[in-house]
Parts: sequence; structure tokens; C-alpha cells
Amino acid sequence: MTPWWKNAVIYQIYPKSFQDSIGDGIGDLNGIINRLDYLQKLGIDAIWLSPIYQSPGVDNGYDISDYQAIDPQYGTMADLDRLIAEAKKRNIRIIMDLVVNHTSDQHQWFIEARKSKNNPKRDFYIWRDPINGHEPNDLTSNFSGSAWQYDQTTGQYYLHFFAPEQPDLNWQNPELRQKIYEMMTFWLDKGIGGFRMDVIELIGKEPDRKIGANGPKLHPYLQEMNQKVLANRDIMTVGETWSADLETVTKYSDPARHELSMVFQFENQQVDQQLGKEKWDLAPYRPAALKKILLKWQTQLDYRHAWNSLFWENHDLPRVISRWGSDTTYRVQSAKMFAIALHLMRGTPYIYNGEEIGMTNYPVKDIAEVADLESINMYHDRLQKGYSKQELLKAINAKGRDNARRPMQWSDRLQAGFTSGEPWLKVNPNYQQINVQAALADPNSIFYTYQKLIRLRHENEIVVTGSFKPLTTSADVLAYYRELGDQRWLIVANLSENKAQFTAPDQLKQVLLSNYCAPQTLQALTLKPYEAFAAIVN
Repeated sequence: MTPWWKNAVIYQIYPKSFQDSIGDGIGDLNGIINRLDYLQKLGIDAIWLSPIYQSPGVDNGYDISDYQAIDPQYGTMADLDRLIAEAKKRNIRIIMDLVVNHTSDQHQWFIEARKSKNNPKRDFYIWRDPINGHEPNDLTSNFSGSAWQYDQTTGQYYLHFFAPEQPDLNWQNPELRQKIYEMMTFWLDKGIGGFRMDVIELIGKEPDRKIGANGPKLHPYLQEMNQKVLANRDIMTVGETWSADLETVTKYSDPARHELSMVFQFENQQVDQQLGKEKWDLAPYRPAALKKILLKWQTQLDYRHAWNSLFWENHDLPRVISRWGSDTTYRVQSAKMFAIALHLMRGTPYIYNGEEIGMTNYPVKDIAEVADLESINMYHDRLQKGYSKQELLKAINAKGRDNARRPMQWSDRLQAGFTSGEPWLKVNPNYQQINVQAALADPNSIFYTYQKLIRLRHENEIVVTGSFKPLTTSADVLAYYRELGDQRWLIVANLSENKAQFTAPDQLKQVLLSNYCAPQTLQALTLKPYEAFAAIVN
């Protein structure tokens, strides 16, 4: 039997920015409950909640100080229980964000661990002596600078692959692993639908050998986790794996290996960055390169023994239409194109809140307007290295995480209907045109394209289990067949703002959806900028 999560569409909510119910400018759990009918109308099957645990908020909740407590800014455990129950009434599952590569430095484990070298919790983290009065080695943090932080109390360094306030956990310690498994069981027993696992590829790290991702014990740890916690539960798990390739995705997601349901792999996120450099080193968007990567993952991954996630956006990524589409002239067309191109592929699609109404990036003019720790650290680090303020702000406007974290745009009322107070992060000024209220009122809006795509997946087995065959086309046009039995669908997407020629050797039976007028034939078509359609063919 096909697992439910292969047929599902997952909706990611960034709780701080989704809906504020009390006017303090911060989204909360009751705000999410108040919007469940909207999500039911969209048709999604599960909500992935970014972290709502108790946290000092250094990295917006990805620095957890108590895994089994709700941060008061979001509400209470009773509120979460009500969210799980209310979502269940609408056939929506709640997926929790599992952050077990690191904790906050305010977590009780770390407070204990830093007291002395002999503390029972010391080995829950990774400590090393200085070498010649300096860091143990040259490992770097993902948030700039060294990955080692000196701790004066004991005269040792501890490892942090993110902020210094996010010390890395030592998965080699069996007692720590057991504590994590008990915590996961606590949440699953509440009736949640599974976990999204933050930077899970790092838990097998071996810092003395300078190994971060994909350490030799990574997969044994995941298999142990599966055996102790996940097995025999009707749940889904998805791992965040920035370095995954075809081989490792199969290791993670082959059911016979008993690890995870699927992972997020990020190869397509590199099409607009300079080869071998960081995400801030911008390169022009290349539609042909994006197409090549998408086709690689559809044709070279063995979907009988692996599974993939389909996504354009999340809380760490910019808005796709500002990034690779058009957030001005062709905003609606490019948003629909990206939806059609992706959602009819093999894999489980994810929608990030606001993506379904075509929300866009919000450029800033000064670093003082930036809230994101990663962007701020990069700015000051590169400023010292001689980069200009202008080029650094350009990079932040293109790739900074604040782009995705702007409040959800619900209406044209003050603060986009997100809050009656002052929002924690400024609302994009275009909320008066781009909002849920306007999208629901317009039968041709981006929202209804997403709704139709979700329905097509739910009602047609071909989308979930059908084979995938690419069609040779011009460089910027993505075209593929989905086939199952005697059914045959053709999906065509012009990934660029240029017109393109397209011909297919098929007879058109029925156009399922399109973002311009439906084509009448498949011969000698001139595709408009960002044009896309899906059709049943002979």
C-alpha cells in the first residue's frame, strides 16, 4: 500500500510570521488554529511547524532550551494539543521540527555541561583542549567565523556549527541518544504526524577529522532512531540534507534500510551561485541549469527504493518568483509556472506559507533593517574583508532569510491582517495587492492553481506512482510525460521570461490546467514568458 505521505502535500508554517491572535506582533498557535479552515480549503494534508519550543530566540527558535515546553510567545502546551486536535478534524496532520544536532546554550544540559570537566552532562557536547593557545582546528561555522568557542570556566573549546549560542550535541554518547529518543516518543504519543529533521546530516560529525556532514556513523544513528522510536508508527520523516547526492538520498529513504521517509536535497538551490562558493556569491539565474538538475533527480533516482521532496521555498530560502521568476510583470504567470512544473513531478511537494498567493522578496536599503543572524554575521564578516556595503546588501536582498520570514499577507488591512500591533518583522508593502483575501476572490489567482494541483495529486494515481519521461526541448523549456497504464500526461513549463518554441508528437485530449489560455494543439507552439500547462495526451 502507498504510504499516505507519498500522496500528500505538506504546508510549512513559520509560526512567528503566520498569524498573531493577541496583537503582540508575533504569530502564535491560536493564530494558526484560526486559519485552519483556509488551509483545509487549499487542500493540504499536513502542516510542518517550524520550531515552537522554548528558546532564547538567537536563531529564531532553532536554539532550543527545552524540547518539551512551548515557547510562551507562541502559547501553551494546551494550545498545541488543541491545534493537533483541530487539524485532525480537518484531516491535517502536524509535523514537528526536530532540532537535535544542537541545543541552545541555555538548555539545562549545557548549563550543567559547562560547569566542570567531570559533570555528568559534559559528554553531551563536544569539548576540546586549545592547541597552541588557539582553536583545535580550522572548522568554520555556517554563520561565519570559527566553529569553536572558548569557554573560560574549564579552559576548553566547544563545537558549534551554527551560532556560539547553539552548541553541537555529541551523538557518540549513548545516554544523550536515549534522551533524544525519549523526547521524540513524547511528541509522537501526542499524536503528531512525524518530524522534519533539521540539519540531520550533521549528527554523525567527527570534528577531529574535520567531518561535518555524512560522518561514518550517521546512518547507523538514523537506523537506531528508527528502531527505537519511528518503527511501526504511521508517520513521515523528512531530513534536511544540504550535501545529499543521489546515492545518499537512497541511503536515507530506501524503506529496506529503515531510516527516513524522504529528505530535502538542495542541488537546485545552487543554480544562481558561483561554482564552489557560498550562497552569497551570486551568479545569474540559468533556466537550462535548473532544468538539468530537476531532470536528473527525476530520472536518476530509483523511486522504487527512494523518495524525494519537491520544494522551491522554505524559511531559509528567498521567494522563488523574486529569485527565478518575475515579481513584477509576470508575477502571477511565473508563480503558476513554478507550481505546475514542480507539483506534477515524482516526490512529495511542500508549499511554504505565502507561496500559494505569490508573495515576493522585500529588499532592504540598510543593514539596520535586517533581523536574520546569518545575514548580519555575513555582512560584518565580509565588510572587514573588503566587500562593499552595496554588494553585500544586494546579496542579502537576493538570498537573505528575512525574505521568507516576512509576515503572512492575509488582507489589505493594516499590517496585512497579520497583527493588530507592531509586527516583529516589517510587512512587505505590497500586501495591499498581494494577499489571501484578494487571492480567494479571484478565480484565476495563484491560490486556485495550487488548490487544483493538490486535487490532481489526490485524485490521480499517475501523479504519485506514474513513470517519468523527459521530452527533448529547447534549453529553457522543461517538458515531461507522466505515464501509468494507458494514461499519459504531458507537462510543459517555460522556465524563462523569453518566448520559446515547442512541439510535441502527441494529440491533445484535455488540458488539465494552464497559466495562460489553454493550448489548442501541441504542434508548433510559441510559449509565452513563463507559460506552463498540463494536459492529457494520446
